[in-house]
Amino acid sequence: MRSARRRVGDGGTDNSWPGFVDALSTLLMVIIFLLSMFVLAQFFLGQALSGRDEAIADLRGQLGELGDLLKMERSTNAELRDNMGALTASLAAASGERDTLQRQLAETRDALDASAARVLELEDLQAETAASLRDVRRRYTIAGAALGEERALSEKAQAEASQLRTDLAALRQQLTRLEAALDASEERDRRNQAVIVDLGRRLNTALASKVEELAGYRSEFFGRLKEVLSNRAEIRIEGDRFVFASELLFSSASAELNAEGRAELRKFASSLITISAEIPAELNWILRVDGHTDNRPISNAPYESNWELSAARAISVVKFLVSVGVPSERLAATGFGEFQPLDPANNSFAWARNRRIEMRLTQR
Repeated sequence: MRSARRRVGDGGTDNSWPGFVDALSTLLMVIIFLLSMFVLAQFFLGQALSGRDEAIADLRGQLGELGDLLKMERSTNAELRDNMGALTASLAAASGERDTLQRQLAETRDALDASAARVLELEDLQAETAASLRDVRRRYTIAGAALGEERALSEKAQAEASQLRTDLAALRQQLTRLEAALDASEERDRRNQAVIVDLGRRLNTALASKVEELAGYRSEFFGRLKEVLSNRAEIRIEGDRFVFASELLFSSASAELNAEGRAELRKFASSLITISAEIPAELNWILRVDGHTDNRPISNAPYESNWELSAARAISVVKFLVSVGVPSERLAATGFGEFQPLDPANNSFAWARNRRIEMRLTQR
């Protein structure tokens, strides 16, 4: 023992310690390498799981949109007749969404295949890291369960798409039935239209006969009034109207009947009452009293315009006729102001012609 130790101390070299250091360094590098591989494996696995979760979220969003579209299609079924164009657009949109969903499903499958390839690479790395093999296998099992759930969701989406196609087919059948019902309704409308046209023709014939009958009474009425009212220049017949000059009935810018006008209107009312007793009750006649003025601006305080003066004069005539026995329901008062002149000239003769009260026997 002493001789051996002396030999070492005398000049021999002890190499055991550097070898131990080299072995420890090598072991440390191997451990660092393994830890690096483990960190990389976890990183790639996290990326794969994150991409899968995003694909699942997108798929669920698409499924929600598909459900909303289906509800919209069902809600518009009640308004199918008025919204035919909108329904066709919705069907096209649903088909586009279905195609988009199918493309996204294909992209998801590609992503799943890529994820599977990454998992295989991770398995190769895990073979080199024996210490982390159990943990990596557990993570892989969780990933497989998530992939199975995603496949189940994909199958559910395909089932819903199939149900949508079935609903669309039923909707097309309903459209066919509605079109047939519309054709039948249009045929009934055509028959009803023919009946309406016939009824309208009969009604027009009846109205024409009533108008002719009223025209006969109007002619008789005008004939009697000509005899009663003599041939005064202030009273004339123009077409189907009796025209009284305003100067015969009213003072200038006034709506109060004078004594001469009351006398002439009393004769007029007597003839009207006599002839009205002969008119059948089914003829709904009225005597329309129209007031007219000239186009000169009025400066009388009670009336702000010629329109108000003409209306007031027509109402005064109607009130007087009612007071002498003419039924009020057979009378109507209208004011035209200066807007319906007989003579468009701007002189005293034209002004005198345009200031007038017209009476017309007509139907209500």
